[in-house]
Amino acid sequence: MDLGLKGKRVLVTGASKGIGRAVAEGFAAEGAQVSICARNEGEVASTVATLQSMGVHAFGQAFDVADAAALAKWVTDSANELGGIDALVCNVSALAVGDSADTWEKSFRVDMMHSVNAVAAAVPFLEKSASASIVLISSVSGFEVDFAAGSYGAIKAALIHYAKGLSRQLVSKGIRVNAVSPGNTYFDGGIWQNIEKNVPDLFSSTLKVNPTGKFGTPQEVANGVVFISSPVASRISGTNLVIDGALTVAV
Repeated sequence: MDLGLKGKRVLVTGASKGIGRAVAEGFAAEGAQVSICARNEGEVASTVATLQSMGVHAFGQAFDVADAAALAKWVTDSANELGGIDALVCNVSALAVGDSADTWEKSFRVDMMHSVNAVAAAVPFLEKSASASIVLISSVSGFEVDFAAGSYGAIKAALIHYAKGLSRQLVSKGIRVNAVSPGNTYFDGGIWQNIEKNVPDLFSSTLKVNPTGKFGTPQEVANGVVFISSPVASRISGTNLVIDGALTVAV
């Protein structure tokens, strides 16, 4: 299926590894131009080089998305570099699981406010697109109570609510907005690899409750993100796409 993404201009935050990188590469495989950001300059440069090797124009900057000014500058610089913006994917998470003042502050500043600030900076460009899309990466922890209840789960729930509200607020501008909620996703350098090494009992018990008997992959999540961001998904807005292999039981 041709998703209609060839030549589209896409921004992905936190795209140097894991789900974000798989999303960026998924867009590039469809012929889209891609701009990425992450904190590590070397990883950003490596990812941009990989995207360019796929035959598309790619751009990237290294900074902390909690820095609202740097984030807004990246959005504007990306729009100038790519010639506009057709899709925005807000993927960064502080992964701050807990119930302390520190985890709440990190979750709010990184997960929530980076999304709010990125959207604010991108909307003036998106409203000029003929097929504008925003996707916020949430989590199954955002709509079911699990071990990540507390700051992480509550802020992920807020992202789902925020996406729903934005879908109504931006529909008149021709901008679709959706959330995507992955289940347990394993990749090198990711949280579940860290848990596997440091909290093996939690890793084992979580693996057992996955009906598929395995964790998901970044590519499996990226496939959903790329589709729902594409012109082919033109009627899908205000939804929360759950990609979890039947893990959750909420209706």
